[in-house]
Amino acid sequence: MDSIQMILLAAIQGFTEFLPVSSSAHLILPSALLGWDDQGLAFDVAVHLGSLMAAIIYFHNEIKKLLLSWIYSLSGGESSPESRLAWCIILSTIPAALAGLVFGDFIETHMRSIGVIAAATIIFGLTLGLSDYLGSKSQEMHKFTWKSALFVGCAQAMALIPGASRSGVTITAALFLGFKRTVAVKFSFFMAIPIILLSGLYKAQQLGHQSDISWGDLTTGFLLSFIAAYICIHFFINLVNRIGMIPFVIYRLILGTFLLTILFSV
Repeated sequence: MDSIQMILLAAIQGFTEFLPVSSSAHLILPSALLGWDDQGLAFDVAVHLGSLMAAIIYFHNEIKKLLLSWIYSLSGGESSPESRLAWCIILSTIPAALAGLVFGDFIETHMRSIGVIAAATIIFGLTLGLSDYLGSKSQEMHKFTWKSALFVGCAQAMALIPGASRSGVTITAALFLGFKRTVAVKFSFFMAIPIILLSGLYKAQQLGHQSDISWGDLTTGFLLSFIAAYICIHFFINLVNRIGMIPFVIYRLILGTFLLTILFSV
């Protein structure tokens, strides 16, 4: 993998991991347009861990409160809004983790085609727009319950479909439940931390004793993905109320249509 390929793929992963636009749809474009080979499992793990680290550092104060409150509740301490939110995040992770174990290999083998990614990009993009239009956008973070967390968690499991977008489907589900845009986005980011960590650990153990790993490439990919993801999180959080979800819906429709054009022109 040359330097340009490495820089582009790491930046794409970092910028698109937390936006509701589907990172898998974007990562297929260099291969489809430029004929690049797959970046490999090790590089995939590195850039995902870079995105994960960006979320952890950006939200480190809130994550610290959630962890301490959750540990306190485990030791018999009084329940608090932070501990309940932490339990909701844990609960929301379970559906996607189970679905990944059961269906992950099948999806990886049979559903990573341009057609599937293009269709999912368009369909879930329209669903995002509908949720933003119909949702009341009035509920605060403390209104999350085990039922709403499970609902958003089941939506996250749908993100196993390439092109659906993990952040897109979770934000969509939260908006349908009436949560504010910033709340839906932040809860989606919190949910991303355990699921990306679990996915990264699962992929890392698949590497086994692979000896041809370029640690320089992996470090560069990690850092570039970290920087891109951190910038993305900062601007998305600060702009989401002003711009809403419609620009992302329009972008997804254009991207999905472009992928279909590539598919039918081959």
